[in-house]
Amino acid sequence: MSTQRTAPILTHIPRPVMCDEGADTAPGDIAVHSCRNLGATGLLVVLKGEVDHRGTAPLRAILASAAESGVTDLVLDTSRVTFCDSGLLGVLDQWTLMGGRYRIDAPTPCVLRLLRVAEGTLRGPLRRAGG
Repeated sequence: MSTQRTAPILTHIPRPVMCDEGADTAPGDIAVHSCRNLGATGLLVVLKGEVDHRGTAPLRAILASAAESGVTDLVLDTSRVTFCDSGLLGVLDQWTLMGGRYRIDAPTPCVLRLLRVAEGTLRGPLRRAGG
């Protein structure tokens, strides 16, 4: 409180303390090109461009909604991915924590490189096309 006779109590307004829940709320390109149902419990998601920690928020939202609707099988088409980082691994980890299974179709070299680095650290078996 301040009046005309007293100085303001707060002369410096501190910045709010932010709780870092990850970078998913940061603005970024949308990495999801398209998605469609595969039967009653399957979902095909086509990713494109750069799939990094900033661009996974739309994918996480789609998968959370899909899981609530009873989807358990995820097929990720990564044939259009030009770059990916551990953000994709985080999405896959979250999906398996929700009880889902996944398969990665048409991995580009950058996706394969990431999966090779992460081999043995992802929850649940990694299923690929035909696997």
